[in-house]
Amino acid sequence: MTEATDPPAATPWSELDEQGTGLTVDAFITTLMSQVGNALRRTITVPYAEQFGLTVSEWRLLALVAHAKRIAFSDLVTQSTSDKALVSRTLKLLEGRALVQLEAEGAGPRKKMWCRITPQGEALHREAIPIARARQAAAIRVLPPEERDAMYRALLRLRAHCLQGEGRAAADDLPGLDI
Repeated sequence: MTEATDPPAATPWSELDEQGTGLTVDAFITTLMSQVGNALRRTITVPYAEQFGLTVSEWRLLALVAHAKRIAFSDLVTQSTSDKALVSRTLKLLEGRALVQLEAEGAGPRKKMWCRITPQGEALHREAIPIARARQAAAIRVLPPEERDAMYRALLRLRAHCLQGEGRAAADDLPGLDI
């Protein structure tokens, strides 16, 4: 790293008390995570999604379905961290392009919806995933190995903390997703 990108020795979080005394909005974890997430999406995910004629939402759902081969709609909502309406609209678009197949199990308003990857969807995913992995790896590799490992563990810990706060189990059920 160059001097311009080296973080200062002390950060606004270094001596943080329980009340967050002196913590400004620009140093909130939610602000920083949102800024970084949006920048990563714009510079990493959007280009490869668009290269394959997909939106980021379409890519995310296609990747989740490709990983699972067959997945319940409710699980897609949870794993994609999107709302039901967006997942529903996006699946309809993917189904219209014959990339996924939607299947109803049962009858009435309580029927369970399933999503299955189609051969066309599998082919597109197989073509796109090496590019997605390489672009993701390039961003991760900006950090030295010890920072990568620390960041990965920290993100898992924060995710578990937030899920527990929501009354849900830690998300150990989400490893290895290609999104």
